[in-house]
Amino acid sequence: MCCQEGRGKDQRLTGGPRTERQLRYHWMVLTMSSADNFPKLHNAAWPGVVGKGPDSEPPIDLDTMLDLTAGAEVDGQKFDGVDLFLFDPHISIDISDDDLKAWADKFSDRGLAIGSVVAPIWGPTGGGAAIDPEEGRASFLQAVRKGCRIARKLREWGIRPSGVVRIDSASGVEDWSRDPESNTANVIETFRQATAIAQDNGETLSAEGEICWGAMHSWKHMLEVLEGVNSPALGFQADMAHTLLYTLGFNAPEHALLPQDFAWNDDARLDGALRQLTDSLRPWTNDFHVAQNDGTVFGSGSHDRTGRHCQANDPDGRLDIVRHSGFWLRDGNGDLTKTCRHICWDGCMFPNNVMLDPQTWNDILGVMVAVRDAHGWSE
Repeated sequence: MCCQEGRGKDQRLTGGPRTERQLRYHWMVLTMSSADNFPKLHNAAWPGVVGKGPDSEPPIDLDTMLDLTAGAEVDGQKFDGVDLFLFDPHISIDISDDDLKAWADKFSDRGLAIGSVVAPIWGPTGGGAAIDPEEGRASFLQAVRKGCRIARKLREWGIRPSGVVRIDSASGVEDWSRDPESNTANVIETFRQATAIAQDNGETLSAEGEICWGAMHSWKHMLEVLEGVNSPALGFQADMAHTLLYTLGFNAPEHALLPQDFAWNDDARLDGALRQLTDSLRPWTNDFHVAQNDGTVFGSGSHDRTGRHCQANDPDGRLDIVRHSGFWLRDGNGDLTKTCRHICWDGCMFPNNVMLDPQTWNDILGVMVAVRDAHGWSE
């Protein structure tokens, strides 16, 4: 399940007296839910920060990202919310309650909910490698603890009706490969301890599958970690741009499901590989990113090379976004899983001139609406 939607809602409805702010948030969530269309459609804030910086392009501030999101509209439909990066210059992992409430007001004023949040488990303000059983683990868990605190506050205030706390191993593939067996065991133990922190806060973690994270850089390694932790408080975050690279075996050629010289016009073979991949990881999936990829890797700023995110209408995109989203959102029988109460667009490392163009977000919203039309439900 995606972020214990039902449990959080019950707590808000049966709890004690709520402040005016909480009542306003609660009204907004109920109003948004009254449309009865699921999954809710979210944009991501982190493309304004990831891959940016002194060695790349300047970050795009959170206010601007929210304005671009709120301004997008396709046939009268708009984004329902935004998923957050708990990282400066957006939301500091050490933010005070008062400052967090001020940000929550900004979301509410724009008619946007908050969904999943990314804990900066590798950031300069805290965090450490999950393969390190000592200082790295302690720092990693501290970042998870802070991230879960923020997520819990936003949920209690009613502005966050669904979402997970995203993590990864904060460890490079090269570092992991020096001792794969021990390092995978260390990641499993770090994640196991992190789930206990999440459960104490009423939250659920989601491990991002991406070829640049050690012990998570192939679909089989990712399964080994998920099965090793084996906790209801840990799931898998599927990003279509990243999971496509899983099929090609980047950084793990022994686990490739397609050859490196794969002919992209062979739709049947591509679908077969994606079916094998999604059948394996779908049972663990509790957060889903709609995205496009052209079958290549890319990195900018300090971000390692990983699956390239392409624009929604990129002619070189290898995925049929709407159809292939169904591989994740429907089970092997074609039935809707209804696991994720919201889905999120991810377009990391787009150039700033692309991100600041309002048409970019209309194009993205149009694809998101099409995904919901094909694989959504009403309540």
